[in-house]
Amino acid sequence: MTTIPIEGRRVAIIGGAGFIGHNLALHLKSLGADVHVVDSLQVNNLGAISSDMSDPDNRELYIGFINERLQLLRDAKIPLHVEDARDYSMLCRTLNTFKPQVIFHLAAVAHANRSNKDPHSTFDHSLRTLENALDYSRGAEVEHFVYLSSSMIYGNFPGAFVIEDTPCEPLGIYGALKFSGEKIVIAYNQVFDLPYTIVRPSALYGERCVSRRVGQVFIENAMKGKELKVMGDGEDKLDFTYIGDMIQGLTKIIGNTNSHNQLFNITYGGSRTIKELIEIVQQHFPDIKVNYVPRDKLMPHRGTLSVDKARELVGYEPEWPIDTGFVKYIEWYKERS
Repeated sequence: MTTIPIEGRRVAIIGGAGFIGHNLALHLKSLGADVHVVDSLQVNNLGAISSDMSDPDNRELYIGFINERLQLLRDAKIPLHVEDARDYSMLCRTLNTFKPQVIFHLAAVAHANRSNKDPHSTFDHSLRTLENALDYSRGAEVEHFVYLSSSMIYGNFPGAFVIEDTPCEPLGIYGALKFSGEKIVIAYNQVFDLPYTIVRPSALYGERCVSRRVGQVFIENAMKGKELKVMGDGEDKLDFTYIGDMIQGLTKIIGNTNSHNQLFNITYGGSRTIKELIEIVQQHFPDIKVNYVPRDKLMPHRGTLSVDKARELVGYEPEWPIDTGFVKYIEWYKERS
């Protein structure tokens, strides 16, 4: 394993004011990297949420979370370039001001339901931004391009777990788009020798998320005394992954050359049922009620994403099962009530 120093490396995080991005930026900065964030603040961020009047309670809550992200970036002296990555010329000018050695591409509509309801916006903010970032990278001194894909690219798991070589049969717009992004990244390597890593996360949760993932919705409803709505019978399994494990994995990936031109599952590496997640919520909110409704036909049956490859090649070791990670997340919410 050939290690690469993090300290002093110039890193661009496109979509870096989002949930994963700001946590990654803060961590890399703490290790001495020269981190720059590029974000329009319009997709699942301050611009979109500030103009959304449909859910005033959560709107105010999420604006607070996002302002906390931005303050943390300012406190860490991480430059935030408020630019739209769909604009190729503007993106290139911005990146040329600091000439990144590593680019993380996180810009996307990061929600399957929203993607299926608005395909045009999803393609525009995901594939267009990706192509722009890749095209800049092929003509610059970019040493490593990291693309955040999704566990949704697998579609229905053929068994209890998947490995990176499991055939992919995505369902719906979101999964198909992420799989298309993977193929485009690989093609740029084939044509232009651009070193890449593709990362497949699953069921992420953690502080300052505003994406309305299942665990987040459970906690917010429980704190308001609302019932927990579950699609299906609660026996569906997900590989719930705490943000701290994701950030560890991404840091390991840019920290050595074994990650180059590889695909990795970066998850906890052990699935749990929705009912198990509910039981943890009920330990903190004993009176909460649960309502079971029909499953979404576009939601694939999933399970565990094996992390053996990441463990072997880059030394990834997940540390946060839901028994500790999700409890930590609940306590964080309670501190803000």
